[in-house]
Amino acid sequence: MNPFLLAANTPEPDARLLPLLRTNPSLASEQDAHGYSLLHAAASYNHVDLLRTLTNEFNVDVNLRDEDNETCLFVVETVEAAKCLVEELHVNVGAQNDDGMTAREKFESEGEFPDVAAYLAQGVAVSSEIAGSDDLQNGHPPPLPPSVKLNLDTVTDQTEAEINAQEPDPEFRRRIEELASRENFHTEEGQRQLRELITDAVRDVSHDEHESQRRRVG
Repeated sequence: MNPFLLAANTPEPDARLLPLLRTNPSLASEQDAHGYSLLHAAASYNHVDLLRTLTNEFNVDVNLRDEDNETCLFVVETVEAAKCLVEELHVNVGAQNDDGMTAREKFESEGEFPDVAAYLAQGVAVSSEIAGSDDLQNGHPPPLPPSVKLNLDTVTDQTEAEINAQEPDPEFRRRIEELASRENFHTEEGQRQLRELITDAVRDVSHDEHESQRRRVG
């Protein structure tokens, strides 16, 4: 019984696959010769419940990479699966494949799944950056949405003018650094607080841009 085929082609894979995995849990994180995993299969075929089970019950790394250095986010075909990976399982939306592209950039370059690409471009996926980024694992604050330009990792190498140009709000920077220094930063509560902070920042930036555009039009 091939677990990859069960995950990919079975309409309800849990009924046949889960008993197999519970008998042999190591199968949950296995990859074939090309790095293809059960996560990739579940994401590609929109089996969101299986995604949750693999990650939450069997502790499979949601950022597992295939031979092209692509996570399962690169093979999603529906917004539903993308939302599950991003908002629930915290996949790293900033992960790049061997071509140097993120999942969103790959979808856009190939002209595939524009609704998924649009979702990933919204900037609401910050939580995935938090859970999967190398910066977080090294104790650094996570990357921010494109609309909020603040590079905390390289700030010591920048001139004061560059820092001021990138820093829309010193108070926002202070709050980011404060959150990143807390012991609970890696916990669900710490991530929730950071998501709220980022959401507020994005909302403020969007509001300022809208007001600026309205004044120019007026």
